[in-house]
Amino acid sequence: MPPVFDTTHIFVIAEAGVNHNGSPELARRLIDGARSAGADAVKFQMFDPGKLASRATPLAAYQARQGEAETQVDLLASLALSPETFRDLQTYCEQSGILFLCTPFDEESARFLWVELGVPTLKISSGEVTNLPFLRYLSELGSPVMLSTGMSTLSEVQDAVNALRSREPLPLGLLHCVSAYPAPAEAVNLNALHTLHQAFPDCVIGYSDHTLGLHIPVAAVSKGARIVEKHFTLDKTLPGPDHQASLSVEELTTMIQAIRETEAALGDGIKRPHPIEADCIRVARRSLVARHDLPAQHILTEADLVAKRPGTGISPALLEYILGKKLPQPVSQDELLPVILLKG
Repeated sequence: MPPVFDTTHIFVIAEAGVNHNGSPELARRLIDGARSAGADAVKFQMFDPGKLASRATPLAAYQARQGEAETQVDLLASLALSPETFRDLQTYCEQSGILFLCTPFDEESARFLWVELGVPTLKISSGEVTNLPFLRYLSELGSPVMLSTGMSTLSEVQDAVNALRSREPLPLGLLHCVSAYPAPAEAVNLNALHTLHQAFPDCVIGYSDHTLGLHIPVAAVSKGARIVEKHFTLDKTLPGPDHQASLSVEELTTMIQAIRETEAALGDGIKRPHPIEADCIRVARRSLVARHDLPAQHILTEADLVAKRPGTGISPALLEYILGKKLPQPVSQDELLPVILLKG
């Protein structure tokens, strides 16, 4: 099972995407940044510009703001890396101790990543949710998949899952996502994580974030996300479509630390005292003590007793059990009742 599907651990993906601006050296530096921030994996994008977009495809509004290209094909061409570069980046990830992941946008890229590089799972973008022929191809390929679900209805996600599992029930992760760059908080709808959990109980549910800050991915973990993906960059002022909506390495580090603390804080859900509370139990809870001096063989009544700290004696929750018992020994005012009374 690929580590991304290990639900005992929140899997954090540092999305380098195309923030390398077409530079292999910048891509390696992004790997360094992701590793230093504590991410489990760093992810890139592999595509053939001519297969991904037609010449007539306009730029999205967030892409056009950069003013560096007139069409998507032109923009994509400036951001594409060669297969050999991806092979080198995977090797560099292995040497650096971080998992290499990549999003393919066509069948050839998917086959190269899965068959030739042996990438453990393919991350598929939200734009492919309705590209059922491509998803069925991935099922034939036999690769586990993480699928972002931005722009999608639950019915469309169901159709995508059916396509991805048309051959066999391979491991599958579904990432709630809002495809806006940046996405405003009021559009995020983190409660959809619960909807995905209910609809697809055998899938690992996660969250791919496009908000500007770092607190919403942390909140997603508290709502049940087991995978978190977040764009990051080495410099938000660099040219390119995604830099401004990405975290800096320092912000990514802070986000991952907060996710790890949240992960630790979630616990197992069993309501019980934690061992760390033992000292507070001793000093903050109350025990039954004598309201006044009591002789041996005295039969206890409610008027003889009062509940005071510390909590090392007989709990006042056992008052009804104690009433009517004979004291085996004298007890002074404010003294704890002898616990031997519980054995009688």
